[in-house]
Amino acid sequence: MVSAVEQMAANTSWSAFGKATELRSRILFTLGLLIVYRLGTFIPVPGIDGNALRDFMEGAAAGLGGILSMFTGGALGRMGIFALGIMPYISASIIVQLLTSMVPALEQLKKEGEQGRKKINQYTRYGTVFLATVQAYGLATGLYSGDLVQADIGYWYFVASCVITLVGGTMFLMWLGEQITQRGIGNGISLIIFVGIIAEVPAAMAQFLSQGRSGAISPGVIIGVMVMMIATIAFVVFMERALRKIHIQYPRRQVGMKVYDGGSSHLPIKVNPAGVIPAIFASSLLLLPTTISTFSGNQTGPVMSTILAYFGPGQPLYLLFFVAMIVFFAFFYTFNVSFKPDEVADNLKNQNGFVPGIRPGKKTAEYLEYVTTRVLVLGSAYLAAVCLLPEILRSQLAIPFYFGGTSVLIVVSVTMDTIQQVQSHLLAHQYEGLIEKSQLRGKGKKRNRKGPSRR
Repeated sequence: MVSAVEQMAANTSWSAFGKATELRSRILFTLGLLIVYRLGTFIPVPGIDGNALRDFMEGAAAGLGGILSMFTGGALGRMGIFALGIMPYISASIIVQLLTSMVPALEQLKKEGEQGRKKINQYTRYGTVFLATVQAYGLATGLYSGDLVQADIGYWYFVASCVITLVGGTMFLMWLGEQITQRGIGNGISLIIFVGIIAEVPAAMAQFLSQGRSGAISPGVIIGVMVMMIATIAFVVFMERALRKIHIQYPRRQVGMKVYDGGSSHLPIKVNPAGVIPAIFASSLLLLPTTISTFSGNQTGPVMSTILAYFGPGQPLYLLFFVAMIVFFAFFYTFNVSFKPDEVADNLKNQNGFVPGIRPGKKTAEYLEYVTTRVLVLGSAYLAAVCLLPEILRSQLAIPFYFGGTSVLIVVSVTMDTIQQVQSHLLAHQYEGLIEKSQLRGKGKKRNRKGPSRR
C-alpha cells in the first residue's frame, strides 16, 4: 500500500513547483549568491602580472591541477580574490570536529545546546582566519619569488595587500555559504565547492576532446573514458545510497490505563558514513609538497626534491599512501565524529530500544562497532577505488581526467542532498495545502449541518 508521502511525491510536478513561492524565492536567492561567487573568481589580486602568471600556470598545470584548483573554481589559476576558496574553512571545520571528539572540554561544550554550538562556530571562524592567513602568506611569498608580480611593487607592500585580499575573500565566501544555508536551499559551503567544480568541467572536456581531434588521443580512448565517467557516477550514486539496516525493537509500554504495543524500527548505517572527508584530507596532504615546489620555482632544496621524486602525483608510493590515508581517515572520522557506537547505544537504551538478541548497553555498543567496522571495510575500499582511478589514468595513460574521484564524490553528494531538500520543501507545501483544504471542508460541514427531523 502506498503511503501518503509517496503519493505526494508522485504528484510533484512543475505546477506544484510554481505554487511554492517560498521555495522559488529560496532557489533564486541561492542562484544570485552563487553568481556573485563566480564573478569574484575573475577579479585579480592587486599587483599580479597577468601575462607572467598565465605563462606560469600553463607550465605548472600538472602541479596545480589537483584539489586546490578544483575547490577554487579556477580562481587559483587566475589568482582571483577567491584564490584560496573555501578550503581553509573546511579544514578548520574538520579540525574542530576532530578536536571536539578528543578534547573533553570541547565535547562538553558541544552538549550545551545552542550556546555551545555558537561557541564552536566561533572557534571554527578563528581557525579559518589563521589557516587562511598562513596559506595566503605562503602563496604571496611564492608569487613574489617567482617573478609573477609587477616590477614596481615592493615585497612587503605586495605581501600585505595579497594576504588581506585573500583572507578577506575566504571570509566573504564563508559568509556567502552561511547565508545560502540559512536563507537559500541546500548546504551553502557544499554548493560553493559544487559550482567551482562544475564551472571547470566544460574547459577540461574541451581540452580533452581537442586532443582527440589533433590525434594525441585515439577515439577509442575518448569513448572509453566517457563510458567510465558515466559508470563511475552511477557507482558512486549506488554506494552513497547503500545502507546496512539494523533491526531495533521497542517493548510494550503502559501509560496510565492504556497499554501500547511495542514497535519496531531500523538503525541505518551508511556504507560510507564519513562521506567525502577522507578523500579531501588525503588529497590535501599529498598535494601539499607539489604545491610548495610549484610556487617556490627553482628554490626547491634536496629534501623537497627527494620527496617529490617518490611522492609526486602518479608515483607508486604516492598511490600507496593515498590509499592508506583514505582508509585511515575513513575509520578515524567515522568512529570519532559521524557515528559513535557508545553514544548510539546509550540513546537506544534511554529510549527503551534494543537489538534483538543483544543486551542493551555495552554489548549493544560492541555489536554496533563490529557491524560498522565490517561495513567500513567495503566503504573505505569503495572510496579508495573511486579516488585512485583518475590518478592512474592521468599518470599511466597521460589523460587529462580532471573530473577526478574526489570531485565526483562531491558533485554526487551535493546534488542528492539539494534534490532531497527541494523535494522536502515541495512535500511540506503540499501538506500545508491539504491541511488548509481539510479545515475548510470541516467548517463547511459544520455550517450546513441540519438538526434532527421532527416526527
